[in-house]
Amino acid sequence: MRVNSGKVGVLPADTGTKIAPVAKPARPKVRKKNRAPSGAPGSIPDEKVGPAPRSTTVVAFPEPPGRKLRRRIWIGVATAAVLVVALILVLVFSPVLAIKTITVTGTDLTSEKTVDEALAPLKEQPLPQVGDDDVRPLLEGLPAVLDVTVEARPPSELAVEITERIPVAVLETGKTFALIDAEGKRIGSVKERKSAELPLIDESAASKDQEIFQTITAVLSALPADILAQLEHASAKSIDSVELQLTNGQKVLWGNDSQLELKAKVFEALLNAPEPEVEVEVYDVSTPTMPVTR
Repeated sequence: MRVNSGKVGVLPADTGTKIAPVAKPARPKVRKKNRAPSGAPGSIPDEKVGPAPRSTTVVAFPEPPGRKLRRRIWIGVATAAVLVVALILVLVFSPVLAIKTITVTGTDLTSEKTVDEALAPLKEQPLPQVGDDDVRPLLEGLPAVLDVTVEARPPSELAVEITERIPVAVLETGKTFALIDAEGKRIGSVKERKSAELPLIDESAASKDQEIFQTITAVLSALPADILAQLEHASAKSIDSVELQLTNGQKVLWGNDSQLELKAKVFEALLNAPEPEVEVEVYDVSTPTMPVTR
């Protein structure tokens, strides 16, 4: 009988049937091993589970013959390059190749002593390092020098070849005669005019008008040396009226400085022509296609 909320109820009668309790499955008993603390004497280290270690055995294969040959070639080339560079450095900077002797040629108007003094700074300089550009500035102050060519002659000689300007006339300057080139520059001097074998330019032409003076020298530069030696005098009142006078008194009316080569050839042909019956006093080549003699 059960009392609930003040009410009295009757429980069902016991029928005598008993319900058997459900049996729970038995758990297997695991026997625990007594393990000593990690690191203690007699302790069993924990086993780590992981992939099996790989084999570290390396099999060596023979190097291909081609690769071995290429490596040897590269080594040989590199060694040769180093040796070449070392040899060049030795040759360039070695005192064995220092300049001891300087040989100069081509100096007709310039004294050798003057050239030697100008080139003195090159002594004891390394021969392979000296070239045209090193020598030219040392000689550019000399009026007759036009160009310079340098040749190294091992072990210690430097050969210098000088190209001088060519004089085409002389100009009287006091007690001496100045040598004048095609550009009207004074490139030297002589004491006697006969030693030059060149025509004399009127001093007034040189002092009054530089353009007239340079026209005269340009005309004279077109003539060969053997004809220049036959000229006594050259003058002009303007750039269009250049006149030449031969040593025998004959005159040449040249005109201006146009068609120089043609006028020079015509004049040379007239001089070399057979002597006419009537003596020629004037050669007029101002119009070279129609030369006149009278």
